[in-house]
Amino acid sequence: MQEIFLRLAMNWQKSLKGKFRTREFLKEHTTFKIGGPAKIFFEPRDIKDLRLSLSLVKKNRIPILVIGAGSNILVNDDGFKGMVLRLNTPSFKKIVLKHNCLEAGSGVLLSQVVLKAKGLGLSGAEFLSGIPGTVGGALIMNAGIREKNIADLVEDVKVMDYNGNIKILNKNNIKFKYRSSNLSQYIILSARLKLRKKDPRKIKEKIKKYFVYRKLTHDLSKPSAGCVFKNPTGYSAGRLIDLCGLKGKRIGDASISFKHANFIVNIGNARAKDVLKLMSLIRREVKKKFNISLKPEIKIWK
Repeated sequence: MQEIFLRLAMNWQKSLKGKFRTREFLKEHTTFKIGGPAKIFFEPRDIKDLRLSLSLVKKNRIPILVIGAGSNILVNDDGFKGMVLRLNTPSFKKIVLKHNCLEAGSGVLLSQVVLKAKGLGLSGAEFLSGIPGTVGGALIMNAGIREKNIADLVEDVKVMDYNGNIKILNKNNIKFKYRSSNLSQYIILSARLKLRKKDPRKIKEKIKKYFVYRKLTHDLSKPSAGCVFKNPTGYSAGRLIDLCGLKGKRIGDASISFKHANFIVNIGNARAKDVLKLMSLIRREVKKKFNISLKPEIKIWK
């Protein structure tokens, strides 16, 4: 099987213009620092290159996944037996102002959106301060905080389906839910985010407030994927886990954070199997004590 992938890779490199690698370890591209190799790892140069790569994998029946900043995923220790796409070239990292809307490419980091908006005196994106990830990933999972989500800013999203067709989805045609959306069926190219004019000093103050809060309450000391479980309606997942006495519980080099119980941190060389065992333990203990079933917030690549 590896020989087949290598032959395909050699042939594809002749026609594709972007950065192309084989057996790329995905732990190098995730905030968890966990994950085996992708058979093929490709960063298309532009939309044309992206479309061509999709046609090649479809023709050869090769599975495909898209990665952003890798901040909300757990990758299997065996890696991914297919192509991983990352929209990380300049063509997908543009950010421009259009009528009080920031049009941001899918590869733009959320921190860049916040800084760009601040520089233009535009308010609304401050709550994204300190949230790792790209615009594309944030839209798919409807990233945000307890009171606000990125869905609140969206005007429309430009996407490509896996047949290479491009369409623009108005916010009314997108189904945003708590930490999910129907955008996962597409490859996100860019989005227009609606913002409003405000005193730059107040924008700066709000950014600092959100950033400081995140630093005080989240465990940023070790590699992690952020909050592991979604908050059940009316409850805090972290509080439920804490009340089960699980802070500091460790399997291998995966440990439940002492600072935030809904964080599993990589304290050395954790493996995906360690994290999954710890997640199973958490779900079992919370179910037993509170009769509440926790649902994963992170995406698990098997």
